[in-house]
Amino acid sequence: MGLLCSRNRGYHEADSEENVQAEEIERRIEQETKAEKHIQSLLLLGTGESGKSTIFKQIKLLFQTGFNDEELKSYIAVIHANVYQTIKLLHDGSKELALNDTESSKYVLSTEHKDIGKKLSQIGGQLDYPCLDKELATEIETLWKDDAIQQTYARGFELQVPDCAQYFMENLHRLADANYIPTKDDILYARVRSTGVVEIQFSPVGEHKKSGEVYRLFDVGGQRNERRKWIHLFEGVSAVIFCAAISDYDQILFEDENKNRMMETKDLFEWVLKQPCFEKTSFMLFLNKFDIFEKKILKVPLNVCEWFKDYQPVSTGKQEIEHAYEFVKKKFEELYFQITAPACVDRVFKVYRTTALDQKLIKKTFKLVDETLRRRNLFEAGLL
Repeated sequence: MGLLCSRNRGYHEADSEENVQAEEIERRIEQETKAEKHIQSLLLLGTGESGKSTIFKQIKLLFQTGFNDEELKSYIAVIHANVYQTIKLLHDGSKELALNDTESSKYVLSTEHKDIGKKLSQIGGQLDYPCLDKELATEIETLWKDDAIQQTYARGFELQVPDCAQYFMENLHRLADANYIPTKDDILYARVRSTGVVEIQFSPVGEHKKSGEVYRLFDVGGQRNERRKWIHLFEGVSAVIFCAAISDYDQILFEDENKNRMMETKDLFEWVLKQPCFEKTSFMLFLNKFDIFEKKILKVPLNVCEWFKDYQPVSTGKQEIEHAYEFVKKKFEELYFQITAPACVDRVFKVYRTTALDQKLIKKTFKLVDETLRRRNLFEAGLL
């Protein structure tokens, strides 16, 4: 009898312990569900080379703990690859221009640099790149300074030369140091074509402060073949951040040499606006790469782009830069309101001038985005 009671008591204690564990699990699930309801999803969209992945990296630096040692070291191979790919593009581009351009002599390499150029072009065409050392850095620097390569670089927009080219070429010997660890700026300049979907959770007021919203930002591949992966992210998004590189008005697509990058951006923006799942979704338009735009606009006419063919310059210097920027901004605004259906006119639409590499500007911009979305939430709750 005593044995039976003892066994029953053991079973009751086990049942009671299991119940406590089950209740704890249910409590945690409930807490996590409540927490999830307070997290707003942001979808970062744009074409390839729009700068959206640089903005994503800025968010990690600004509102999280940045990159740890392992992550920093993982960028060494990426940065070295950028260097080799860039010098190959410039070398091969100079050869092409030397054969086909009316001023072909400008693009002919110095005789003493031809062997270096051939060697570096071969390295740049490999699947695996050697670690950048002092000897290779010196050879790359020598080729970079050749007049033919500089003339070619001036026409880099025709050759898919990345925006990071000059920055890395000016830092070659630091990048080649045996103890090299990438800096924050190195990582921001590093170019990797984003594929698939990556996400980050952050709060613009700081990770450990209770005030302010918490956001989950999704970055997706910008090239055409990556866009099919966006579809499952559309539902339940609080806002779309559409990144448009306004400096791309004279450049062609990486994946289609017959398509102007700005026209592709226009088409994608129009397509996104027409998606039924975005009828109530806020739109934040980042007119990005203003730093490149303000230098280029004084050299390359805006009306080389079909979308901007009616643009007429009115001045020079800063006044012309502002005039050109406002023209581009107006074009996007007109497209937005032309596409937006009457049922969607109440959704939030804001335009921001951005330079993805400018940390202070990106921080300020995201605080403005945060403020806009918080005001919208208060308005929808009837508190404004």
